[in-house]
Amino acid sequence: MGKHLFRSSPPPEKPTAHLSLAESAVQECMSNINTVISKWTSPAASSSDDFLFSTNSRREAEEFVTAVRHLQSTMHRLVSVNPSSEKLIYAQNLMQSAMKLLESEFHRVLKANREYLDPECVSVRSYRSSRFSTSTTTSVSDSEDESSYEENADEEHRFSGGDSDAMDDLKMIADCMISTGYAKECVRVYKTVRKSIVDETLHNLQMERFNLHQVQKMDWEILESKIKTWLKAVKLAVRKLFFGERILADHVFSSSGLIVESSFTEITQEGALILFTFPEYASKIKKLTPEKMFRFLDMYEALANLYVEIESIFYFESAAAVRSQVINSLARLGDATRLMMTDFESAIQKETSKTPIIGGGVHPLTRYVMNYLSFLADYSDSIAAIFENWKLSVPTPLPDSLYISGGDEANPEDLYSSPVSVRIAWVILLTLCKIDGKAQPYKDVALSYLFLANNLQYVVVKVRSSTLKVLLGDDWVFRHEEKVKLYADKFEKLAWGRVLDLLPEIPTDEISPEEAKVLVARFNDEFETSYRKQTSWVIPDPKLRDQIKITLSQKLMLVCTEFYRMNRFAYGMVGDNEAISRYTPEDIGNYLSDLYFGSRGSGSVSTAGGSGSGSGSGTGSSSTGKARGGRSSH
Repeated sequence: MGKHLFRSSPPPEKPTAHLSLAESAVQECMSNINTVISKWTSPAASSSDDFLFSTNSRREAEEFVTAVRHLQSTMHRLVSVNPSSEKLIYAQNLMQSAMKLLESEFHRVLKANREYLDPECVSVRSYRSSRFSTSTTTSVSDSEDESSYEENADEEHRFSGGDSDAMDDLKMIADCMISTGYAKECVRVYKTVRKSIVDETLHNLQMERFNLHQVQKMDWEILESKIKTWLKAVKLAVRKLFFGERILADHVFSSSGLIVESSFTEITQEGALILFTFPEYASKIKKLTPEKMFRFLDMYEALANLYVEIESIFYFESAAAVRSQVINSLARLGDATRLMMTDFESAIQKETSKTPIIGGGVHPLTRYVMNYLSFLADYSDSIAAIFENWKLSVPTPLPDSLYISGGDEANPEDLYSSPVSVRIAWVILLTLCKIDGKAQPYKDVALSYLFLANNLQYVVVKVRSSTLKVLLGDDWVFRHEEKVKLYADKFEKLAWGRVLDLLPEIPTDEISPEEAKVLVARFNDEFETSYRKQTSWVIPDPKLRDQIKITLSQKLMLVCTEFYRMNRFAYGMVGDNEAISRYTPEDIGNYLSDLYFGSRGSGSVSTAGGSGSGSGSGTGSSSTGKARGGRSSH
């Protein structure tokens, strides 16, 4: 058996011959490689002002990288042939020199092209064709932001010192260093340079690192200023800074997903957490009042609108903390908003002012609530998410006042499916109930109905002219417009009923002069009393004011004109030149035209023998010379 084994062994000199042949080939290859690499790694090259990765040496840079790859494959061959070869040590030294140069060039390209590699410019060039998520480009290209991106689309050309091939150069170097086992050195340089840029950019955006205690100690004016700064910064940070960093990392380290993830996360996570933690801290301040709600809704809306992009940019598992922080901040902002909304509703219920509004005008509570709700409705998407699954706490049983003021709307949940519509309808109902109670102190019932009409008209106009109409619907507007008409009708009957009752149903019927005289005298007294009482009353809404005046004029003027025509003598001289009528139909029209603008003078009306003062200047005042200066001519 031993002879057989010995006989089957190769000749002793054959391996030596094979080794010599392989080393000879390696020697020749390394000689060629050394020529290319040494040109850029020798002491003479180090003292030169030329750089390997520059516009003038693009082809030589590619040759250098190719030579490095050949050197690596040659070293693998040499290890397989003769692991103890001195040429392997030489090759390793040559490789280290090449890697040292590439590392230096990588750092130089990153620093020299810093402006061109600014995240804003990278994101502008790449936002339409993101390499990491189609959803990112979709969300970025909404109408508002797409226009701003296109306006800045030429920013990539504004840097005269920038190298347009910088990103490709970095990728070439990174690919070479990673494939030759020098990924650690490459990534270290990249992280150091890029993180300093991210940190500096956030600093320029005035993003500061705060803890919860610092935020809670801030005066509201200071905190509000910080919120405004944050609102401006967050869009830029997400859509340009972080988006640009993700694009750059994806491009430079496209050969290794793990390196993309680790480098991007380490570069951006600290700054992202500073940015996205601020809303949570702001939401935890101790004095949350309804007036502050809109700043918190601004932050909620900004984060919610950016969330899809944030999720795409920070997709990696290692960036889960960033995504979680955004979700947590949204939740805390929602909590704060619900708390402030609850306080807002409570403040309405606790409003206890009892002093009647002069002239029956719009109550400050009505103005405040409706202006507040009008602003709130502009955040309909955000509050829809915040109010979702937030049950309305309706008292059971409902107070009678709610049924009186709200009718079929006493429980908005029976009418609306949208939580936002339910909440807003409920707040308006609470307000109208309060207004109903504030009508009680008026001693004049007519004025109390005018007060109700004015306030409900203000509510309807605010709803009709804002996003509230979308939330409450046309049917809501119609029902409340009808209720305004109901209040106006009751006001008219109570304020002018005694005057209207004196007018004959058939003004053309013949009556005796004495009957006409008595009727005219009573009409004079009742009209003067009603007019004088109402000179300080007000109808702020022009449309409602005109509607009421037109209705009154039609009822009064038509009958008065016919009666005046049929009984003209009664308006003239009777007996010893006694003027029976103080008001012709034209006089009545002039007096009515001056009403409901508020307090306007003494409120006196003209008397038969003198030039009585009118109610002041205003509509119809141009004709007061005839109307209030004495008798009219016939």
